Amino acid sequence: MGKVVTKKSSYYRWRAREGYLFILPWLIGFCVFMGGPIVAAFLMGFTDWSMFKPPGFVGVANYLKIVQDSFFWQSLKVTCIYLLNVPINLALGLFLALLLNQNIRGQGIYRTIFYLPSVTSGVAVAILWLWIFMPDIGLINNLLSKVGIEGPLWLMSERWVIPAFIILSMWSVGGMMLIYLGGLQGIPTSLYEAAIMDGANFWKKFLHITLPILTPILLFNLIMSVIGSFQIFTTVFIMTRGGPNYGSLFYVLYIYFNAFEWFKLGYASALAIILFLIILGATVFIFRSSAKWMYYEK
Repeated sequence: MGKVVTKKSSYYRWRAREGYLFILPWLIGFCVFMGGPIVAAFLMGFTDWSMFKPPGFVGVANYLKIVQDSFFWQSLKVTCIYLLNVPINLALGLFLALLLNQNIRGQGIYRTIFYLPSVTSGVAVAILWLWIFMPDIGLINNLLSKVGIEGPLWLMSERWVIPAFIILSMWSVGGMMLIYLGGLQGIPTSLYEAAIMDGANFWKKFLHITLPILTPILLFNLIMSVIGSFQIFTTVFIMTRGGPNYGSLFYVLYIYFNAFEWFKLGYASALAIILFLIILGATVFIFRSSAKWMYYEK
């Protein structure tokens, strides 16, 4: 019996070594290009460094300054308001996936059309939507004017700039839709057939079969969407640079300003560490709360 256990232990240790060997290139890349910068940013957060002089240790002064920084709170507020795009995109992605999961003619073409925007260059998307949101000649306001509605100023309005970016976020919902599609196609058709025999309509099938089985996919999309929303930068940098009146001063944009325009690298690093902790806390909270609504097939 002891020999069997020893042989099994040796086998599992060998398989573990094989696994680590295969992921070694990724592991090295992560430590060098991700782990290294994270550690460096953490250390730099305790310094006063402008790139033009050697860094000086200031302890927790940067973090104490963050608490009193009105721009920090403004950027955090703007980013949290923007998180309203998460439930909207989760619902929209699922809706599109349900539509494109039907057996219709040209199904592959429709899927490609909805997915392509999610792989378009961020700069190109920003320039396109700059034109769409223009108050005078923009596409949206022109369409609204045809039905007698005067469109808002969008990116030029402190009130409408965040809703504009939420609308823009729907442009890339195709990636989320594709993940939902994979989950939908993994649901056994026998479950739907049994539900139909029991007299279940579309909504009952959706609520009691589709949605519960899709909860692991929903969890993944939720976490990735929250992380992506906290890290929005390219479109904001191109379209508004934080305006008007700091109405679109997103958190990562504020980090960029501190690091590469105001050359406060130590302070920017402290801000980055705070963002890391916020995202980590949000991810842990979502994981722990998911135990109440996640469905695991037995």
